[in-house]
Amino acid sequence: MAFTLMLNSLSKLSGDAVRKGSSTAAAALLIRKERMKLNIFTVDAFAHKPFAGNPAAVVPLTQTLQDSALQDIARELNLSETAYVIPVNGSAITDENCSWAESCRFSLRWFTPTNEVPLCGHATLATAHVLFRHLGNTNNQIEFETKSGVLLARRSGEKIVLDFPKNPPCELHPTLKADLAGLVKAAVRDDLPVKELKISHETKKLLIRLADSCTRKDLESLRPDTGLLMSLHDGTVIKGVMVTLRGRLPLEEEVEEKVINDEEQDSKQYHVLSRYFAPWNGIPEDPVTGGAHTVLGPYWSEELGITTLKCRQCSPRGGDLEVTIRSDGRVDLAGRATTVIQGSINI
Repeated sequence: MAFTLMLNSLSKLSGDAVRKGSSTAAAALLIRKERMKLNIFTVDAFAHKPFAGNPAAVVPLTQTLQDSALQDIARELNLSETAYVIPVNGSAITDENCSWAESCRFSLRWFTPTNEVPLCGHATLATAHVLFRHLGNTNNQIEFETKSGVLLARRSGEKIVLDFPKNPPCELHPTLKADLAGLVKAAVRDDLPVKELKISHETKKLLIRLADSCTRKDLESLRPDTGLLMSLHDGTVIKGVMVTLRGRLPLEEEVEEKVINDEEQDSKQYHVLSRYFAPWNGIPEDPVTGGAHTVLGPYWSEELGITTLKCRQCSPRGGDLEVTIRSDGRVDLAGRATTVIQGSINI
């Protein structure tokens, strides 16, 4: 299911300009004709149907733009991430006669409405989806040059698999743990017990694991005051907070529970449940976060003793990921995507 949305910023000649003569009007019309038109796709990532998963805008570029223009577009679209992709030919970006169908290597950048970010999983999945589905790319695997290194995306049936760096979290220094105590309390409330805290310094993400006695309903009921979170920490150490809980999907050696209440029935499909809040990046809550699972995956793999995890991010939109921890320091993130909006923007 797709909708077409034309995001055209229409220029108008003022009455004064028209009265000054046809030459002024003609000049204004020429300027309007020379404005750049860019294709835009809005894709729901980590979802098999519209209005679920995490929406990202994908903008295929045919020439490089200034960072200020990229930020302006992302602010205008106001999604959690806008991805900009352009084919790469050797070491130089191909500005003309680029082949979207044949190229296997692309430059990729991600912008939130407020700033550029070094890594974004769902916008990478959305970009690969656009290249494979809409721009006719014929390769089974494509590479993205990013600020986090080279990332790979490959076809796998109806899913796309992302090859991302593994970011295992570590223990918090006692001083830092004390400094973040107020932040943790604001994120999970007083009545929910916390089992463990971890941090990923590489991604600036804080992992808060709730006690196993907590339920999916408890996790979904969280409504942290993101303004309060930002007042308690300036974002120098933490840029995002992950709240996570073990799902009810039994491991092979465990006996499946015979009696389970209705509210936990859905949890039996997953090893890992989570939510992610990143107000420091202009995102009160991210619906589904690939980058967060480069941290959650290694943590839960070690905790549960398995390398492939079925994960659910329990935001109001919600989304599913399959995370595979590899022995080479990488993580495979697999998910589906669907296009919701296709159109253009004039700048």
